[in-house]
Formats: sequence, structure tokens, C-alpha cells
Amino acid sequence: MVNVREALLEVAKVEAGYGEALVLRGVSLFASAGELVAIIGPNGAGKSTLLKVAYGLLHPEAGNIRYADEDVTGMRPERLTRLGLNYVPQLANVFPSLSIAENLLVGTVSLARTDRRQAVNDMYQQFPLLAERRRQRAGTLSGGQRKLLAIARALVTRPKVLLLDEPSAGLSPQAVEIIFDQLAAVKRRGVAIVMVEQNAQRALALADKGYVLDMGRNAYEGTGQTLLRDPKVAELYLGKSTAARE
Repeated sequence: MVNVREALLEVAKVEAGYGEALVLRGVSLFASAGELVAIIGPNGAGKSTLLKVAYGLLHPEAGNIRYADEDVTGMRPERLTRLGLNYVPQLANVFPSLSIAENLLVGTVSLARTDRRQAVNDMYQQFPLLAERRRQRAGTLSGGQRKLLAIARALVTRPKVLLLDEPSAGLSPQAVEIIFDQLAAVKRRGVAIVMVEQNAQRALALADKGYVLDMGRNAYEGTGQTLLRDPKVAELYLGKSTAARE
């Protein structure tokens, strides 16, 4: 079990939805510093909705969100960003008409002016490809390059928790490897990552902890390796019985 006192982000018994349609039905989740948490499950399980609630884009009907031991339920996204919680949506995650440099600079508005230049330079060091193309418009980047920029745009705010929605969606296998390599590096720096991911096996292999959502509820949870080896999880959510072949 997770020690709640060590949790940097805590989602507790959240219920949320859209209009009359309740999507999340008492979902809980914990993430600690330097931990990658993978959220998997079938379409419609509420995975993306959970991230939106955590980032203040959707207000819960019940339950609460705590970040750094502070109740942030219903707090506006821009304030959460300033506190150290940021979010990368699956789509509409960069400004296509702006250059890479301009996208990163826009991302620094939550920082003190004296910190902005260094924050952008830090991203260029972490993502050399972006540094090489800093004057290129984001709309002309490949899918993988664009996703790297979206992640860098969130990291430039120096978050303690990064929420990611489907970071590998629509990318080539090579681009997926680059994205996951970068996420591993981010995790090693002590940033907590909470990631919704369609590539469940790849996500669980990298994850310290995983949550399986089904019909808006917590169906299974455990370490990434435990969930990978669980015959029921493998059969129902990974498309095959991984455990049966080991």
C-alpha cells in the first residue's frame, strides 16, 4: 500500500463527469516524487477525465485532490501550474504558428522573469533536437518532435508533478522510444509523472506503480511489474495472458 503521507499528489474517492453523465465513480490515486504512475484501462474508463480533474479542468462532484499536502480541489489550472503541477493533453498541446523557442518562452510565464532564460536553456540541454530547430514553427514538426515540444513546454515551468495524456498516441515506434526514454530521464530527476497511456505494456514496464480503471472505478492497482504479471490484468486489459507465457 502507498504511504499517503509521502504522496505528492493524492486523488481521493473522486466522482466526476459531464452534465448528467457520471464518468468517475470513487477513483483514488497516489503519486510520490520521482515516481511514474501509469493509468491504463479500456476506452471510456475515465482515464483522461481523471487527469482533467487533477488539473482543475473539471470539477469533481465528490472527493478531493491534494497536492503537496494542500487541498487543491477545484483550483484553477494556472494556479496549479505556479504551484508545480502541470498537464500535457493528447491534442492541442503546442501553438503551431509559433516557433519552438516561442512555445517554450510562452511556457515560462508562470516563472519569475529572472528564471525564464535559464529554464528555456535547461530544456534545450535536455532536448537537443529542439535546440537545433528552435526557430522552426511547431506546426511543421513531425508527430514525435511535436510531442517532445509539448513535454518540454510543460517541463519548462519546473513542475514537481507532470500529468500526461497518451504521450505515445499516433507516433512511430522510433518516436515512442524517444518519448519514453525522455520520461525515464524526467523521473530520475525526481519529478512525479502520472501518465494515461494506450500502450499499456510499455507503460507498465516503465511504471513504478499502475492503476487499472474500468467503468469509472479502480479495478486493479499495484507495481507496474505486478500488473504485467497478473493473469487477469493481462487477459482483460493487455490483450493477452503475459503471465501464462512466463
